[in-house]
Amino acid sequence: MAELTKDKIIQQARKLFIEQGYEKVSMREIAKHLGCSHGALYYHFKNKTALFSEVLDYYFQELNSIIDRIMQQEEGDKMQDLFMEYIRFGLDHPHQYELMFMLKNKEMDSLMQRPATESFERFEAAVKVAGGINPQNGEIYSLFLALHGFVSLHLHRAANFEAAAKAAGRYVDFLRKTI
Repeated sequence: MAELTKDKIIQQARKLFIEQGYEKVSMREIAKHLGCSHGALYYHFKNKTALFSEVLDYYFQELNSIIDRIMQQEEGDKMQDLFMEYIRFGLDHPHQYELMFMLKNKEMDSLMQRPATESFERFEAAVKVAGGINPQNGEIYSLFLALHGFVSLHLHRAANFEAAAKAAGRYVDFLRKTI
């Protein structure tokens, strides 16, 4: 049997959390899919919550990388790209997006707070730089909520980003006019 690594466990857990949701996945099931005892998982992770924390970190890092990539662009409309790529991320990864932003679980609330806050702060800084603006009174948070609302509404209506691209473009144009 191949060596059981932390990365292999995270990869399998990500797959199962996306397919079944956090609540329905157990450490035993993850171990079964990996072909090991559930006790072997506890060598790497204290419990399912700790494992899920690592999965969330991976997902938020993926979103943060998209924001960073856009901000490093030499050309193009960074604000437009930032908003469109946020929508694309959510619609092309619906189950992942739900786990990141829509999971209702009191045990997870504090766990999700840190990576979500860090990701929002990165989004906020990017909006300020991309738009050359410094909105006050929570305007950037309102923009973030507006984008989140669009993604949430289209999450299960559109098969992917391409299916909602025209609507997303119109929505982003509308948001840009409000800034």
